[in-house]
Amino acid sequence: MRYLITGVTGQLGYDIVRELEKRGQIDYLAPTSEQLDITDYNKVTKIVTEYQPDVIFHCAAWTKVDKAEEEKELCQKVNVLGTKNITEASIAVNAKIIYISTDYVFNGQKKGIYYPDDDVNPQNIYGKTKYLGEEETRRNPKHYIARISWVFGINNHNFVKTMLKLADTHSSLNVVDDQVGSPTYTVDLAKILVDMADTNKYGTYHITNEGFCSWAEFAEYIFKSNHKNVKINRVTTDEYLKLTGIKQAYRPKNSRMSKDKLIENGFSLLPNWKDALKRYNIELEEQKMNKEK
Repeated sequence: MRYLITGVTGQLGYDIVRELEKRGQIDYLAPTSEQLDITDYNKVTKIVTEYQPDVIFHCAAWTKVDKAEEEKELCQKVNVLGTKNITEASIAVNAKIIYISTDYVFNGQKKGIYYPDDDVNPQNIYGKTKYLGEEETRRNPKHYIARISWVFGINNHNFVKTMLKLADTHSSLNVVDDQVGSPTYTVDLAKILVDMADTNKYGTYHITNEGFCSWAEFAEYIFKSNHKNVKINRVTTDEYLKLTGIKQAYRPKNSRMSKDKLIENGFSLLPNWKDALKRYNIELEEQKMNKEK
């Protein structure tokens, strides 16, 4: 099997490469954004046609949610045009495509859990462009769409790293308590996506670690599991925005997504997010020790 991975400098792309290597799959191409500008149709076509991958993991994306509101055209270019280019190239070489989407395709106002075939209604530019990217991906019959949420991994920035950094200078923090979802570890995500690529069980899936929490509960567990003495003041989104004066893009309040479709198609559910965080803490510690060597 030959694999092409976009977005290798991000959290998930990085861990997909590590997962492939762990399995002895070394025939992969993982260009950086400098080596492969996904918005350049000719460049995408050339690289994909020359390499002839069996599977494309399309992880590259504009993910700066707030900045997307100001830079709509750029966000659209990366998330929609870029995905269109990758999809067309995947069809040309008859490759499977795995597209990484988001809980932000929903408005987060449903009372219960979201299912993959529920109506979408994205409320910010990022969510809208990611959904349009889904629609582009669906033009390839051999597609998988993985909606993920609240991602943390060893490579790049995330909520866990931000909280641990703030713990060095703060004894208390205001954290939003009315947005609920599932923190998701890219190591666990990479495993299931590589498993998926070995099947022909195409379609749209929700893939997160098991269990739900609010951002405030997530922060409390980050500090507890890292033995940090930081008090969390649970606030609503509105209170948080008033307290900080930050202008923020809309965030869904309810990001609880059903993973029933994984079970129906014979895939294993990911471990609970608390278990994932404990393993991530170990990985962070190892990274720190390696840097100090």
